[in-house]
Amino acid sequence: MNQQELKKLVGQAALKYVKEGEILGVGTGSTVDCFIDALKVSGMKIPACVSSSERSTQKLLSYGFKVLDLNEVERIGVYVDGADEIDSNFAMIKGGGGALTREKIVAMVSDRFVCIADASKKVDVLGKFPLPIEVIPMAVRAVSREIEKLGGKPVLRDFTTDNGNKILDVHGWSIENPIQWEEHLNQIVGVVTVGLFAKRGADVLLLGTENGVKTFSA
Repeated sequence: MNQQELKKLVGQAALKYVKEGEILGVGTGSTVDCFIDALKVSGMKIPACVSSSERSTQKLLSYGFKVLDLNEVERIGVYVDGADEIDSNFAMIKGGGGALTREKIVAMVSDRFVCIADASKKVDVLGKFPLPIEVIPMAVRAVSREIEKLGGKPVLRDFTTDNGNKILDVHGWSIENPIQWEEHLNQIVGVVTVGLFAKRGADVLLLGTENGVKTFSA
């Protein structure tokens, strides 16, 4: 199976964690697109969704799903999202699609985080995938200098987030202590948030492999 077929497998598998009648959190990215497609075909009755990006919001609306602002919601039962990398402790690098801040906010208020990914995203140590950091525009140079002091190589992405901010993709780090790195990087003035999801990692990992979908629980 190719990568797209694996993404479709895990998107379909995530449906068993969706509870009809509950608000659903929906992430961002190509694997989540497959989940949204599967959700539409399933005919499941979802009262409303909370989306982590304009991209996912538009796709959900086009399929007839109601999308609420997070401020209208008290809690989210399940949040389904992908990852750019995920380790054995379910800490993740996210933000390849640029929605890391909204993804982190939705994950924070969700009871259960179901990560859907193909086998290529499972790693022993985070960092081969460049770490995205969302930054206030006026702070790009200042934050870059702080990152360089920590041995990172920041590259400004030609992209503006849904929040109107910029993203630095940081190369050159091997992140063996993701919780500590997340806490430290978030303290740099000018950083909105970092694409390390370690303090609030996934609860369930659905991994698409050549032998089908494998399920791992935290």
